[in-house]
Amino acid sequence: MFCKVSSLAVFGMHSVVVTVEVDIATGLPGFDIVGLPDAAVKESRDRVKSAIKNCGFTLPVSRITVNLAPADIRKSGPLYDLPIMVAILQGSGQLDIPLDAYAFIGELSLSGDVRHISGVLPMVLKAKEAGFAGVFIPADNAAEAAVVDGIAVYPLSHFSQLVRHFSGEAPITPAVAPPFLAQSVSHPLDFSDVKGQPEAKRAMEIAAAGAHNLILVGPPGSGKSMLAKRLPSILPPMTFEESVETTKVYSVCGELKSGDSLIRTRPFRSPHHTVSAVGLAGGGYNLAPGEISLAHNGVLFLDELPEFNRNALEVMRQPMEDNVVTISRAAGRLTYPCSVMVVAAMNPCPCGYFGHPTRSCTCTPATVTRYLAKISGPLLDRMDLHVDVMPVEYEHLSSHQKAESSADIRARVEKARALQLTRFEGTGIASNSRITSALLAKMCPLSDSGNTILKAAFDSMGLSARAYDRILKVARTIADLDGSEVIDAPHVAEAVQYRSLDRKYWQHSL
Repeated sequence: MFCKVSSLAVFGMHSVVVTVEVDIATGLPGFDIVGLPDAAVKESRDRVKSAIKNCGFTLPVSRITVNLAPADIRKSGPLYDLPIMVAILQGSGQLDIPLDAYAFIGELSLSGDVRHISGVLPMVLKAKEAGFAGVFIPADNAAEAAVVDGIAVYPLSHFSQLVRHFSGEAPITPAVAPPFLAQSVSHPLDFSDVKGQPEAKRAMEIAAAGAHNLILVGPPGSGKSMLAKRLPSILPPMTFEESVETTKVYSVCGELKSGDSLIRTRPFRSPHHTVSAVGLAGGGYNLAPGEISLAHNGVLFLDELPEFNRNALEVMRQPMEDNVVTISRAAGRLTYPCSVMVVAAMNPCPCGYFGHPTRSCTCTPATVTRYLAKISGPLLDRMDLHVDVMPVEYEHLSSHQKAESSADIRARVEKARALQLTRFEGTGIASNSRITSALLAKMCPLSDSGNTILKAAFDSMGLSARAYDRILKVARTIADLDGSEVIDAPHVAEAVQYRSLDRKYWQHSL
């Protein structure tokens, strides 16, 4: 007796249809699984055997061979338990299900419970693309799968529900996702708590409005981390497309909580400086996404930047430029999205007081140079805004006057982002920081006075071509905040000043 059941497999952000073929033949009893299964797939034999018995069915006393096709793709994880059990019972005549229209994915417990698995969202998207009418999945994954329109998503808590559904005894109601509403920003940290630092706040507003990379340099206690941790409170809400993209990343790496549907707030990832290059960019045995991909459409905050491993920082250079990270290993090659705002904070020297207006630095010039040299020139060049965060003056600290709230800043940010979405409609670009070189001249028209200032800055500061592009993109964002379609002299002048910090601290180390 032969039977085949459709299932799916996920590889990175992509999914493929897997056909679970079962042959029940005469001969000595046995249960073999072939088709490049890993250890978790091979262990399906014992889970399926117990689940069949405990659900009131009979395991055929025959030679059972399970093939997972295509056989040249490695299969991993316990998600094939459900389709294997369905195929065995169908092939042995204990079930009668119209299999061609459906796909099945899910892990089984020994009692027949259907358990949560990772990567359901990209698999259901693939099932829809492949033309399946419906897909049976664990009930804990129903919320994320239901966001896919055009395919029926049937949640299962126990295998018996599948039997009752097809017998007509208790049909399963397909899961339905609620209408997408971008989650309103409700952040416990607010910019109104930050005393002073108007220049740094202005830089944070520009960074949020255009999704620009930002580095904060200043002495201990000046508020660098305090400012960075409040950045999510002024970021615009996610669009539906951004929410789905981010949720796919969290789904494939198993970080989406059971019962959650979509990630509706922009991620804010802050890895410790001991993180490895693999932890930051992704990789490992299963080629999992790293912190830079988990921050997709959000913020990656690197506090105490020079303390990070140099190799870990350098692997970020290409992803910061291309907005994707490709992991190539002997086991395969996967690409993950990583369109992120990189925000970094650091002291100017080991003691922290190099350049301080009132305290003396205790470091030798050579020590300062070695410390700053931990940040390479190419990495620093990819930071759009360089901000010097100076100590807060006593008058600001002792003032009882409330500073501008995050809600007020966010209103300006959202207005600027709305202009960008209109400007970039149909191009696939979401913010000024992602403007391609081909569109730069069209999207960033300069006035004559603005062009004069930019030319003078380029010649006097010895800027790179990348720095020129990034200054122009930042000036575009400043003009959007000002409500101007043309980039004028004040916009360029402000953008240029955010590229001068490397001349103050790094002039001898780069």
